[in-house]
Amino acid sequence: MEPGGQRQPQRRRLQGPRQEAAEYYRGHRVPQRMEEALNALFPRRPADLYGELRICSTVMSSHSQIPENALPETTEADEKERNDSVNTAVEWVNESLNTMLRELEPTDQCKVDKMLGEYFTKQVEQKKEIQKQEEEEEEEATLALTSCTLSATALPGEKKAAKPGKKMAVAERAIPPAEPLESVLCGSLAIGGTSLAIAKAGATISRIPLYLHIAQLKHDQDSPKEMTLPLPMVTLLNCEKISPAKLKLVKEVMLIPPVQLPLKQGIERILDIQKEMMRLLEPPGKAQPGPQLADSKKGKAHNAGKKAPPRALKRISHLGCLITGCDSLEQPLLLVQTACNNIGLELGRDMYLAINCAAHELMDYVKGKYEILTGMFKSPDEMVDVYVELINKFPFIIALIDPLRKEDRQQWNNICCAVGSKCYLIAEDAAAYISKLKIDQNINIPMCSGVVLKYINQTKVSDLLELTGLLEGQRHITILGSPDGESSDDSLVDLAVGVGARFVKLGGLSRGERVTKYNRLLAIEEELAKNRTLREANLEFIAFAEESQAEKQPSDVPPPAKQDASPAQRAQPALQVRSLQLPENSTLT
Repeated sequence: MEPGGQRQPQRRRLQGPRQEAAEYYRGHRVPQRMEEALNALFPRRPADLYGELRICSTVMSSHSQIPENALPETTEADEKERNDSVNTAVEWVNESLNTMLRELEPTDQCKVDKMLGEYFTKQVEQKKEIQKQEEEEEEEATLALTSCTLSATALPGEKKAAKPGKKMAVAERAIPPAEPLESVLCGSLAIGGTSLAIAKAGATISRIPLYLHIAQLKHDQDSPKEMTLPLPMVTLLNCEKISPAKLKLVKEVMLIPPVQLPLKQGIERILDIQKEMMRLLEPPGKAQPGPQLADSKKGKAHNAGKKAPPRALKRISHLGCLITGCDSLEQPLLLVQTACNNIGLELGRDMYLAINCAAHELMDYVKGKYEILTGMFKSPDEMVDVYVELINKFPFIIALIDPLRKEDRQQWNNICCAVGSKCYLIAEDAAAYISKLKIDQNINIPMCSGVVLKYINQTKVSDLLELTGLLEGQRHITILGSPDGESSDDSLVDLAVGVGARFVKLGGLSRGERVTKYNRLLAIEEELAKNRTLREANLEFIAFAEESQAEKQPSDVPPPAKQDASPAQRAQPALQVRSLQLPENSTLT
């Protein structure tokens, strides 16, 4: 009776989580999609059933995430596009790709990826032919109406002649136009999903972890003697860009633990900061800064005239972090600084910051300026001054992601020369389409410290290996970013370790699909340390201004003085990463 009596409370405790899990899976149509995949596989009765299911699951988990605050019509359209893409991708896998790859060796990644690339090229050509035929039919159908319209609009020609003058006035202060968005072929994620599934199969056959298999592919099958782990960029805040919040420039505030700190301790430190920030974001008057803030020199410098902390919204973003709204650029930074000081930590020594500016989302093309706050606009040149002042005021910021649009190349040059010697300037939007990055063994990006790469759509493992090699040759750092999709697949971490990425951008410490990736990073570190193949990491900045002077290239911004080196810069050389582990049952919430 006693064992049965003990099981009853346990069943009651599990009843709630089971119901939540069932609702979650139903909401994401998991049973329907699994049923569709199994029904498609059954007529062929494949010998490696689980291998084919792995490919299908990789494809189905690669869909894009619908952003917060999306309009109902936008959500519905995105959902339809996503479902069409997944269904088409599964059809490619079950039909053409299955037949094409059946006799190939999973360990021959280059050959498989080459065939996948050729298959994708044919699909693109077929799509273009269909579109061309549709356009020709539309032109024929509207030919009569066009001729009538031309005759009817021929009379008021003089009135239209006056308009170019107005456009010329706008064009004088016009900025470089945004590059057209690259269309994504429906079903393209089957290519990337299949390539990654082949890499996993190759690692399984070779009886080695995926990250080591990727590293061997990069080094022509030679197993590296030592490997370095990427540092995590952990998203702490997702700054809301809708009313009543005024701040638009900051999309994410991220924490980067110092590399000499064990990763487990670094994550625990970030959790402590997160808890303190939650306390500070309680209703005004309830939270008070700790005594460390008054004793800190930086606390004295930044506390004067500080506004009340912003109010947090009671929900977690798809990035796995708290959503909040701010009214100034300094407000979220002072909030993090206060939280750190209250628990005895100092930014610039015990923790560093990175900011995802996402400036390409802020451009007002009529004014030709960025709207950094509600009603406050800055030109591309003025944006450089904003960032120079920001980095000088908050030297613990060691990375800015997308501080400018990719089209503002001259301003990228200026900001790199101004602050590139003490802060990483990262391009993410410019690297959104890996197929456009590589042109004749060169990287088609503005001057920057490095790029954020995402393994999505038709990107293949071989593409990622080739591109990271080119980036290393040009002294760019690689950050592997988590796709927007909701997936518990932790292969991204193995890819980041295998290609030798400097950072990995996984989002916040909430939501199971992100926690899984952090746990995988800790497991890899433990394994490397156990095998004594964990190498010390160095974070080095590039003195763009000095190199520009050496090459006799004029710059609009003078090089920064050497004595102004930030604490972050002085702390970086020869910092060691040691082995750690996070308990598997940890929720990191």
